[in-house]
Amino acid sequence: MTRLLLVEDSEDVRETLAYLLTREGYEVRQVADGAAALDEVERHPPDVIVLDLMIPEVSGIEVCRRVRLTSDVPIIMLTATVGEANIVVGLESGADDYITKPFSTPELLARLRSVLRRHPVEEPEAVVLSVGGLEMDVERHRVAVDHRTVDMPLREFELLELLMRNAGRVLTRRQIIERVWGSDYYGDTKTLDVHVRRLRAKIEPDPARPCRLVTVRGLGYQLEAA
Repeated sequence: MTRLLLVEDSEDVRETLAYLLTREGYEVRQVADGAAALDEVERHPPDVIVLDLMIPEVSGIEVCRRVRLTSDVPIIMLTATVGEANIVVGLESGADDYITKPFSTPELLARLRSVLRRHPVEEPEAVVLSVGGLEMDVERHRVAVDHRTVDMPLREFELLELLMRNAGRVLTRRQIIERVWGSDYYGDTKTLDVHVRRLRAKIEPDPARPCRLVTVRGLGYQLEAA
C-alpha cells in the first residue's frame, strides 16, 4: 500500500482529502503544519507527499527544501495562488508537480499516478525484530509473544517497536514520548504509563511483576535484551 503524507492546515480540506485518498487505496497520514510534516517524514517516511504551501510553523517551501536534503520522495504541492513566481519557487525547492486550488479529485489522483510512475514505490524489505520471547513483523504489523500472536493497537505497536529496537538500553520518558507521540506532544505524561501498563498485560508472564519491560526508577523504561 502506498504511504501518503497529507500536509494541509484546513481541517475540512484535510479530512475530505484523507477520506477520498484512503478510499482510493492510499495509506494516509495527515498533519496540519510544516513542523509536524518534517517530524512525520523522519519518523514514518512516506512514498509520496501532498503538501500545501501556505501552512503554519514551517512553510511548504521550506519543508520541500529540508526534505530534499535527505530524500527524493515525490512531492505534489497545493497552492491557492496562480502566480508564476510562487510555482517556480516551489518547483525549484524540490516539488515534482503542483495543483492550483480549487482542484478536482480526478486531477489530484492523476497527478499522483503520474509522479509515482516516475518514482515507483519499492516493496519494503521484511523487518522482523526478535527480543527474548517477543517477535515483531514490522511491515505486516504482527506481534508474537512466546509464539502466540497478540493483537496490538497502533500506538502500543509503535511503543513496543521502539523498545525492541533499543533493547537493553534505558529510554527516558521524554525520549519515548517524543519518538512515539511526536515532539509537539504536550499532553499528560501519564498517557505513557497507561500504554506501558497495557503493553505489560500482553507481553509479561506476570504483569504485576514485570521482567521484560522494566521501570528504571527516576529515568524511564527498558526492555530487557535477554
